[in-house]
Amino acid sequence: MPEMPLYEYAVIRVVPKVEREEFMNVGVILFCKQKRYLGCIITLNEERLKAFSPELDLGELKAFADGFEKTCRGEGPIGQLDAASRFRWLTAMRSTILQTSRVHPGLCAGPEDTLERLHRQLVL
Repeated sequence: MPEMPLYEYAVIRVVPKVEREEFMNVGVILFCKQKRYLGCIITLNEERLKAFSPELDLGELKAFADGFEKTCRGEGPIGQLDAASRFRWLTAMRSTILQTSRVHPGLCAGPEDTLERLHRQLVL
């Protein structure tokens, strides 16, 4: 049986009013050191987001999500860090509209497939 490498993931959440701690899952970020993989999928369903928080500024949220994805891909100043450091930076606790859950571990055969499966299960 092939070795199943360890991966770590966190759910990406929209938190419109940080003080209320209410959130909606909008994505997943996954890191697998053995496979040298760092990826994320973010889906901003505007209809659901507006129903969840009518006053939400979707333009601002899209800009935050775009910045998150760019950093994950290795773009920008933080993007110059290695994949493990970018993952830790992106999943660090923060008080902003776009946050992540705690990091969870698992074992996978392929990180890309696992990321897509987690996205379907936790976001869609």
